[in-house]
Amino acid sequence: MSSFENSARMATEKMRALFPPTPLQRNDYLSELYEAEIYLKREDLSPVRSYKIRGAFNAMRKIRETKPNQRNFVCASAGNHAQGFAYACRHFDVQGEIFMPVTTPKQKIDKTRTFGGENIKIRLTGDYFDQTLASAQSHCLEIGAHFLAPFDDPDVIEGQASVAVEILDELQTPPDIIVLPVGGGGLSAGVTRYFSEAAPDTSFRYIEPEGGASLTAALKAGEPVTLNHVDSFVDGAAVARIGDHTFASLKNINPGHVLTAPENRICATMTSLLNHEGIVLEPAGALVLDSLDDLADEIRGQTVVCVTSGGNFDFERLPEVKERALRYSGVKKYFILRMPQRPGALKDFLSLLGPDDDIARFEYLKKSARNFGSVLIGIETKKAESFETLFKRMTEAGFEFRDITDDAVLAEFLI
Repeated sequence: MSSFENSARMATEKMRALFPPTPLQRNDYLSELYEAEIYLKREDLSPVRSYKIRGAFNAMRKIRETKPNQRNFVCASAGNHAQGFAYACRHFDVQGEIFMPVTTPKQKIDKTRTFGGENIKIRLTGDYFDQTLASAQSHCLEIGAHFLAPFDDPDVIEGQASVAVEILDELQTPPDIIVLPVGGGGLSAGVTRYFSEAAPDTSFRYIEPEGGASLTAALKAGEPVTLNHVDSFVDGAAVARIGDHTFASLKNINPGHVLTAPENRICATMTSLLNHEGIVLEPAGALVLDSLDDLADEIRGQTVVCVTSGGNFDFERLPEVKERALRYSGVKKYFILRMPQRPGALKDFLSLLGPDDDIARFEYLKKSARNFGSVLIGIETKKAESFETLFKRMTEAGFEFRDITDDAVLAEFLI
């Protein structure tokens, strides 16, 4: 057994003082749908509803073993890492300070405080995570605390590898394929490294959010690079730059095994899982399951393990998730209509709607000319094909319009 295998297994055994192995469940619905043996490694069922507790626990454990007098720890996080860190602080009875952006939802702040109790303090600073991180690291130096990184730390990577240990222990026979989400790379690096030594015949597929494909960019450049822009919707995996330590374990993977998932499609997957299976996943937790359609031909007849990395979903976001899912599936569209300013014009427009077309939004934006006004209209229907018929009727009736459903800039300001 290699030194990493041995260390990861030891970390896993130590973890049992904190929580039992998370379930590895065969999913009948997905197995039948994709004609494969599909298992879900339910990290969303850990004590903090994500795998982040593993790396935080292991890194803090090893610091405490080598530096028993180190009782002050600091981290920066807007979510799952903060909760795992808080849980570990209470377990080891140390003092932790958690820096979170001012924009962090109250639900996440409250859950973090619950997990850490009197062992933690939460400091809200910075509108963006980079500002929060800088403040945390500066404070850490001032007070002589240990900064516990969310992913780019060998001990954190080793802790995340406990997911791989549990998968092999449960299945006994290595799976054909493991599908992993990628953010900063801690989980994917740990699991990949463990399997490369313990079960090298297992293949991997890595899934990133389309708006935060830092691994894809790093593989292309041959080194970690910082993305110019990140879509923060998949907040558990939307990372602008993959870690140096994590990339060292991933730099030799096949770039063709790295896929990206569109944010709106992830929303459709989340709602489908909730409706069909009653499984509540956060966007990052649904990443791997969202990719199964893209992998359908590769996984047919195979034994596949999908790591559902987290279930910390704030239900206040549900309307946004449903909205994005409807837009992705094509049954809801927004467009700007140039409406004639004459009696009966609105009635004429309404007469063009089909029996399944519902107006979800109707808002005059401005009167762009003496005889015309701009109207923002949202239409929801039952079948995506209905829009082709509606738009044809509108054109034939002389109505000028512009579909802005997929226009990121206009949608951000108007929808």
